[in-house]
Amino acid sequence: MEIHVYDTYVKAADGHTMHFDVITGEKDHEKAITYGKEWLKSIGEENAEMTTKECSFCHSANAPEPVEQEIKEQGYYIQKMDGCP
Repeated sequence: MEIHVYDTYVKAADGHTMHFDVITGEKDHEKAITYGKEWLKSIGEENAEMTTKECSFCHSANAPEPVEQEIKEQGYYIQKMDGCP
């Protein structure tokens, strides 16, 4: 499965920066932002600003099995990097 990676930097409510990738099965920037907002809401950061300024397309690649499985189940995968719970 080909995946599309959107590099994202979002300010948390306490002011620190959260860095994560939104990974989708289709190259659709608006969907990536929607998925990122959905995930932010799930961690209690629903007020964090996430637009094309904070979330940008990075690259496409082949998905490892666990990422592909999660995309099939929920439509996206979040790769947490810096400052994420």
